[in-house]
Amino acid sequence: MSGQVVGYARVSTLHQNTVRQLEKLKIEKLDILFEDKVSGKDVERPQLQAMLKHVRKGDTVVVASMDRLARNLRDLRTLVDDLTDQGIVVRFLKENLVFTGDANSTARLMLNIMGAVAEFERELILERQREGIAIGKAEGRYRGGKAKLTPAQVKELQKRAKQEGVNKAALAREFGISRETLYQYARVKM
Repeated sequence: MSGQVVGYARVSTLHQNTVRQLEKLKIEKLDILFEDKVSGKDVERPQLQAMLKHVRKGDTVVVASMDRLARNLRDLRTLVDDLTDQGIVVRFLKENLVFTGDANSTARLMLNIMGAVAEFERELILERQREGIAIGKAEGRYRGGKAKLTPAQVKELQKRAKQEGVNKAALAREFGISRETLYQYARVKM
């Protein structure tokens, strides 16, 4: 009995969609699909983790492109190695590469090259983003993201954050912000 064909798709934000990836994956007759809408900067993605827990020996993981699985070479190699070590086949459709765990020096070379290109591309995107923000700030067009809290909420947050023994993580969750954002608001003079 052969295993399941498991698809994985990922886009970086909630506003993007996986339609192009799903078109590529359609022809694969997937048994199950895992779909993330978060950055690929690391492997801490809910659906990736669910997929990793789901797959078993004999399964085939199909991904539209290498950069959808991981955006840095270390994570890509680790994921592929971990999966193939468990007897799971990994297929990348765009690159037309299949990894089975068998020693295949050409496939390993292509994994390293394509993974390095994906990592380089991510670094270029971040560099351009930083440059664009710096130019926008210099021209007075960029003022950062939209405020997360109203002025009244900020005052309440600041008052409660100063109280002895308050759990900052719980307070941040209550206000729907990160702890870092909580600390930024706590420093602001109102």
